[in-house]
Amino acid sequence: MKKIILADDDSDDCELFEDALQELNVKTQLTISKDGVELMSTLDQIVPPPPDAVFIDLNMSRKNGYECLNEIRNNEKLKDIMVVIFSTTNNRTAIEKTFSLGANYFVCKPRSFELLKKTLEKVLHFTQLAPNERKQQIIEVF
Repeated sequence: MKKIILADDDSDDCELFEDALQELNVKTQLTISKDGVELMSTLDQIVPPPPDAVFIDLNMSRKNGYECLNEIRNNEKLKDIMVVIFSTTNNRTAIEKTFSLGANYFVCKPRSFELLKKTLEKVLHFTQLAPNERKQQIIEVF
């Protein structure tokens, strides 16, 4: 079973993400954090063992995605977690900043439910890779 955490303060996006995961042929356990403070608290409580992947929205209240990513990469017990930035932006500067902070993958939130399912399926495939095998990349599915 894949353990996934989603940090996003948009309840509609969280619901779509959860629905898409349920339709995949992969058994998953999803934990949703409504903001960055809740995400970091959740990670502190459950690790070890680490989740298979953490999906982080950039624009969240209380603590944004950049701050969370920076904390994860600078925390010895969290630093090897696979981090996927999951955002509505496709701004090149924002993407480059997330990679400079250590994000593994960047996903611009897909515009359809079917594309979301395909994107999640592709990203979940990368959870099988060892931390040193993950290449920073933008995940796009058409």
